[in-house]
Amino acid sequence: MNRNLTPAIRRVAIVGSGMAGLSAGKLLRAHGCDVTLFDKARGPGGRMASKRVTDGAVDIGAQYFTIRNPDFREFLGRFAVDDDNQPSVQEWSARLRYQRADKGWEPMRAAARYVGVPRMSAITRALSRGLDVRCSKRVERLESTTDSRWRLVDTVGAELGVYDDVVITAPPVQTDTLLKNSGIELAGAAAVFEGLPLEACWALIVHFPKGARAEADGFSFNHAALQWAANNSSKPGRDGDGEWWVLHARADWSEKFRDADPEWVKTELLSAFAMAVDSPGLADDVTELITHRWLYAKTGFAGEGPGHVWSNSERIGLCGDWLTAGRVEGAFTSAQGLVEAMLGLSSPGGMT
Repeated sequence: MNRNLTPAIRRVAIVGSGMAGLSAGKLLRAHGCDVTLFDKARGPGGRMASKRVTDGAVDIGAQYFTIRNPDFREFLGRFAVDDDNQPSVQEWSARLRYQRADKGWEPMRAAARYVGVPRMSAITRALSRGLDVRCSKRVERLESTTDSRWRLVDTVGAELGVYDDVVITAPPVQTDTLLKNSGIELAGAAAVFEGLPLEACWALIVHFPKGARAEADGFSFNHAALQWAANNSSKPGRDGDGEWWVLHARADWSEKFRDADPEWVKTELLSAFAMAVDSPGLADDVTELITHRWLYAKTGFAGEGPGHVWSNSERIGLCGDWLTAGRVEGAFTSAQGLVEAMLGLSSPGGMT
């Protein structure tokens, strides 16, 4: 069915309100589109998430990001601002180390690394301002209408509206399920679902009232279970007593133990961290431990990926960091490429 209609103002539905969905929403709205975002969570942000703790908030998803694309820098400067037009992004001048195969340590290469202030989710909260974001809405399927548009239906059978175009930014497994529920096959989509999976990640939040006595603000480990640890309290704008640390498990370990008892996960990751920083008694100083399991967190793809998937005939597109090489910036770049293809602003690129 030919859906390549071009009304003056297109109605676009975006499934997912993480970095990719919000970026697509802002860019489409800037070009005059009527945009509505739907998210199954209680609020926008996706993996740019922060979790409330006793005296503030801790970043449990993306820990920092870099900026290579000048368009991304301009986008953040324009849209990632608070109510007083102050930036919600600041540089994190962190001392970061990575572990060699022989278990020795080296400093990570110098680079400008950025975080949200006072928490990572401040960025997505700023980006959601001015957008119609409808949370706690899980889209179950898309139904074709007689006038070549798409009707969105949620998991309880309620209609969510009729739209000219649909952008899906959910993780690949969930995107694949949504398309199958709708009886839709997009050219090239099956290949990216199989070739670009997102893997699980166990995260652990730890509070050390006297500090962790670590010699750096963040560590990338060469360890069977533990991949990353960062002192969240070292980031700008973070208040509170002591130090809040975030530990991320390796993807393969998280996949293997995705259904493990959270209490066991706490013990394993905390023990691994204490041993890796050569502080065996560190676990005795902990006052709070919180686990979070990301079912779809990390891409195992090492290349750049297609960037996005766009079907001009169906008027359905896919974008997200998983279609690039991961990274926060990748979510924006994917959304930017898709929006350009949708609006005919450049050659489509990606997969069509």
